[in-house]
Amino acid sequence: MPLMADSRPEPCQTFTAAESDRGLRLDRFLALQLPQLSRTRLQQLLAAGQVAAADGRRWRPSDRLRGGERFSVRFDPPVAAGLEPAALPLEILYQDLDLAVIVKPAGLVTHPAPGARGPTLVHALLHHLGPLPGAATSRPGIVHRLDRWTSGLMVVARTDVAQRRLSEAFRRREVEKEYQALAHGLLARDSGELAAPIARDRRRPIRMTTRRAPGGAGVRPARTLYRVLARFPFRGLPGGGFSHLALHLETGRTHQIRAHLAGLGRPLVGDTVYGAPRQLPGPGSLRGFSLPRLFLHASRLAFTHPLTGLRLEFNSLLPSELMALLARLRHELELGLL
Repeated sequence: MPLMADSRPEPCQTFTAAESDRGLRLDRFLALQLPQLSRTRLQQLLAAGQVAAADGRRWRPSDRLRGGERFSVRFDPPVAAGLEPAALPLEILYQDLDLAVIVKPAGLVTHPAPGARGPTLVHALLHHLGPLPGAATSRPGIVHRLDRWTSGLMVVARTDVAQRRLSEAFRRREVEKEYQALAHGLLARDSGELAAPIARDRRRPIRMTTRRAPGGAGVRPARTLYRVLARFPFRGLPGGGFSHLALHLETGRTHQIRAHLAGLGRPLVGDTVYGAPRQLPGPGSLRGFSLPRLFLHASRLAFTHPLTGLRLEFNSLLPSELMALLARLRHELELGLL
């Protein structure tokens, strides 16, 4: 794909207040001149002394203009506080001046958090993409995330305006997200909807649950659409075998797919937090096999480019370890272990 138009400002720009700007606060005047920047970014520029008046006067954000004042704004590349770029391998499917689409590997935390300081995906992004918006936070460029042991497609913002608009698109549920999963047990219907509300599990706070009463504090509606891609029926296994699923998120709750499938008694393969066994109970040569990650992969991502308005769609094949597990299941079926 061709590069998109650049929404980032030049390294230094100069603005002159007109007579019609008389009475405006300085921060409001700058916001009108630089609509591509967030209010937070403007405040950072002012606090860092990167806005200078031609007459040498030190202006505060709340100072009012009289008209005729001239200001220069310097845009030093932001550096993420406390975050050092890390030269981790990263698959980048697409990038332009406003955003990038990457494939997150399983095992990599999206951003620093208590108990997960790094290196994280954010550290890798800083190495491959350079400075990202939101540098004062631990989540520069991040507009959504995947669990540590989930792999797949993510979009990353490279400018303030792209970050703001992409975040809003996620809030308005305008971003299409589809996952592939392998679940313990067989789903009877070829397709359907999982619509149980989700809340934090009070007994095990690291988990979410579908068992709390709707309408209670912290209980939020959640909707997942699924279709069965393949069934692997095996005699004697809990739930009768395994189901290979495609899942489309209508909402984006924490652990939504994991909690919805666990609520059906069909946890993801590898998801010991939600009740999956550490080792597969079979069949055949798979007995005792352990998958060191979740069988969950963000395989499709579609959204409208926040600057150009073009519709973008990306697809990602299952990682090799997940493809290999499906191949082994098919092989066991061919051996007649139905």
